[in-house]
Amino acid sequence: MPYFPSLVAGLLLAGLAFPALAAPPPGPEEGKHVAVTPVMRGAGIVSSGVKLPTPPPATGTRDKPVPSWGKPLPYPIVIADRRNNRLIEIAPDKSIIWEMPSPDLAIYRGNDDVFFSPDGKTLVVNEEDNFDIHMIDYAERAITFSWGQPDTRGAGSTMFNFPDDTHLLPDGMLVTADIRNCRIVFIDPKEAEMKEQWGKPGDCRHDPPHALNLPNGVTPLDNGDFLITEIPDAWITRITRQGQVVWSRRGPNLRYPSDAYPAMNGQIIVADYVKPGGVVIFDPRTGKVTWEYRPKSGEKALDHPSLAMELPTGDVLLNDDLRHRVVVIDRATKEIIWQYGLTDKPGHKPGSLFYPDGFDLDVFHDWKAALKK
Repeated sequence: MPYFPSLVAGLLLAGLAFPALAAPPPGPEEGKHVAVTPVMRGAGIVSSGVKLPTPPPATGTRDKPVPSWGKPLPYPIVIADRRNNRLIEIAPDKSIIWEMPSPDLAIYRGNDDVFFSPDGKTLVVNEEDNFDIHMIDYAERAITFSWGQPDTRGAGSTMFNFPDDTHLLPDGMLVTADIRNCRIVFIDPKEAEMKEQWGKPGDCRHDPPHALNLPNGVTPLDNGDFLITEIPDAWITRITRQGQVVWSRRGPNLRYPSDAYPAMNGQIIVADYVKPGGVVIFDPRTGKVTWEYRPKSGEKALDHPSLAMELPTGDVLLNDDLRHRVVVIDRATKEIIWQYGLTDKPGHKPGSLFYPDGFDLDVFHDWKAALKK
């Protein structure tokens, strides 16, 4: 693909390529095996070694969350700790309260994003370079459903080619951005069937919903619409479940947009997955930037941040992938006011992360009360 050739060259570091920028021809229906490299295996199967408390039941929802912890981080966060091949939940006081190491590297490694289901009982995970997605029972820490074929890329209805940003919808459907296949897919886990797709393999261009160009984000909104992020030209599109485009706009000041997310007052927040990276909040009605964070160097600088969310406090939570940390940035001062992970030092012991690539707020479980008992 001819997109961003200079950027592609700049994104080759430490043996890590960023192949979402280049879409090869779609794989055959039967799929093509992909060799697993040491980089893809990461640290293997690891754990923090912390004795974990019993999780409280899911009693909150996104509309009615459990009690807040306040600033700087109002809720615990579940982190997709990609090269540690684990999910780990960190409380605002930085204690480890929940963890799920890979049960088997053959089927679970390189977890990329993680999001709670609407009822908070299930986590959904995508694994880009393992070409599959999973549903995980939060209470049992067990995989309950998988889709895709590990280490096999393809364009068939049961395969992916770099799946990203999976969500479980209120109607029980799974939605995933299948980057290199240039499509958004809807999967019914109960019937184990792909029900619908927007875009199709081999037709990589911006004409939503008929054609999509390397989509790496599909974020469900409260009213059932979606925000779709396409990498080339930083297209961000709001689209209804029925496939009607509400608006489509190129995100401002973005070289590699990653996972557009809704912010307050109709704004959109997007991470810029480059080095030095950034976060942009803009008004989709005007296209104007209303807030931006992009230090050039030093402790505050970012290295390939892939997801940013606006917290209820107005501050910004993001994962700084290649600096191995998750941080909260004060909206007013642009200072880092909370951090988990040691800057530029990957690890798996308490306090450390290794390429944290996704997260979600746990507004569902009242850990604040549970940890006081």
